[in-house]
Amino acid sequence: MSCFEIGPIRPPSEAESILLRLTRNCHWNKCAFCPVYKNTQFSMRNVAEIKKDIDVMASIAEPIYRELTSRYPDRKDSTPVVQVIKDMDFGHEIDDRCARQVAFWIYHGMKSMFLQDADALVLRTEHLVEILNYAREKFPTIERITTYSRAKTVSRNSPDELAALRRAGLNRIHIGLETGSDAVLEMICKGVTQEEQIAAGRNVVGAGFELSEYFMPGLGGKEHSRENAVESARVMNAVNPTFIRLRSTVPVPGTPLYSMMAEGRWTPLSEEEKVREIRLFIEQLGDITSTVQSDHIMNLLEDVTGTLPRDREVMISVIDRFLGMDPDDRETFIVGRRIGRYRYLSDYVPMQDVEMIKRDIKSRFGSVERGILEILANYI
Repeated sequence: MSCFEIGPIRPPSEAESILLRLTRNCHWNKCAFCPVYKNTQFSMRNVAEIKKDIDVMASIAEPIYRELTSRYPDRKDSTPVVQVIKDMDFGHEIDDRCARQVAFWIYHGMKSMFLQDADALVLRTEHLVEILNYAREKFPTIERITTYSRAKTVSRNSPDELAALRRAGLNRIHIGLETGSDAVLEMICKGVTQEEQIAAGRNVVGAGFELSEYFMPGLGGKEHSRENAVESARVMNAVNPTFIRLRSTVPVPGTPLYSMMAEGRWTPLSEEEKVREIRLFIEQLGDITSTVQSDHIMNLLEDVTGTLPRDREVMISVIDRFLGMDPDDRETFIVGRRIGRYRYLSDYVPMQDVEMIKRDIKSRFGSVERGILEILANYI
């Protein structure tokens, strides 16, 4: 049965992308906060394997696209794709999961591809260029190809290597900055320094890529909260990435960070304290032109988004609106957000069912904060 490999994760911003797996798992795999690749073995796939996966994608896409073009030659949007896919029978030759992935990609215009798993740039540059060229040859509709990478990896790539990847069609690189504090970087075993993060970010921007840098509010715990915000902003100011993406810290069972919390060596921030740290972080950002995005379900305030420096006060006003709420309303919003009743702060209105769940959480855990910490830890 034909299929292609699919790794475990992708950025939320790559929801409409087809997933092409170049490596399996993470070659570093020591970050204290990360639960994704623990107890797995890293390996790099060879070029022939990866090209075969691209061929499988094409073999699934071609009949769908051919039928779509035949039946709806004058279509103006993607709606007819749904009916075509429902009517098609792939038989037993194609795995249903892969067929759905490709069909979903066709529905969204086949415009973007995400390279999995944790760091595609660890491959030899000439191999990666060959893969990128092959993918674009098979799918000329692709406008953006994106990957995760580590700052350490990028800092080792020469300007010529980065330029070659850019010419081959790689458009955007996601780097897990997490924090700019050297003390916190050492604590979480990130394997990189602030200086290396700045160098890597500048290399990426200088080579013409879009750059997403990730900041984790709360990663320093109560012990390093201010430093986490201020030093992370220092890196962002030095790099001026295209995107700054917020990823609030959640200690997950089975990770070293969770063990550190259990042993009293790291103290988690409350939801309100993480929001205050984000406020400080945004205040510390200079006149850079990055777009701040709170595009993850673990973030409490998804409304905190905007382009600097223009929208700084707008983002701070959202935070201040939350911090200025009546404490009881603030707790209700936190519970409602965490059970999926509110997406944005602007959605907030008191709800009887949310109040009932809040009372139940307080009864079971002693406080909303302890209850939410337990809920989030097991949610991921």
